[in-house]
Amino acid sequence: MPSTPATIAIGMVLFPDLTQLDLTGPYEVFSRMPRSRVLLIAESLEPVRSDKGLALLPDVTFADAPALDILCVPGGNGVLAAMQNEPLIQFLRQQGQTARYVTSVCTGSLLLAAAGLLDGYRATTHWLSLELLAMLGVETVKERVVIDRNRITGGGVTAGIDFGLVIAAQLFGERVAREIQLMMEYNPAPPFDSGSPEKAGPELMREVMAQRQEIQEKRRQLIGEMLEKRAKK
Repeated sequence: MPSTPATIAIGMVLFPDLTQLDLTGPYEVFSRMPRSRVLLIAESLEPVRSDKGLALLPDVTFADAPALDILCVPGGNGVLAAMQNEPLIQFLRQQGQTARYVTSVCTGSLLLAAAGLLDGYRATTHWLSLELLAMLGVETVKERVVIDRNRITGGGVTAGIDFGLVIAAQLFGERVAREIQLMMEYNPAPPFDSGSPEKAGPELMREVMAQRQEIQEKRRQLIGEMLEKRAKK
């Protein structure tokens, strides 16, 4: 059903090989917000598998989705293919024109940028992909959550929970966001202090970056090709 003044319509985009925590972290927050309805939206109603194999069931297709108050895009290994999925990009462009908030988690910001929805905005993404976001002409900020007018972007994966709480506070005030955080018992105390490049140390950083070198190079190449096509138009 379309959004009404009493209901906030939140659309979370699904595509093959997304990172499920990019989606399910903020989904958990959004689902606890008052007067809110969360929809999982995909190209078809077929189950969509995450990059680790979790099957997710869409509620509605791109073609049948209502106008959204909040558009939210996760990231993941499937971003490379999703950036070339014209129906998905067109859906983002269409909804991004009217949504109250246009948002993303992790490399979902690359999809927003590919759709032209971050032109002239500051944004963030996973630390490994900040350079890729900058290639797309976005002013990158290395922060957990970045707010620039009605664009709200979250950093990598686990930042999606922080991101969700920030949106809850934007819509309903800090008290509601605090209540949600308490009920989720979101009280991070990680067993290891290696959750950022600054904390991980040079040796671990080299190992992780070497493991991701191939896919990062493919993404650089794709973005370069996209920019060449834009320049020729």
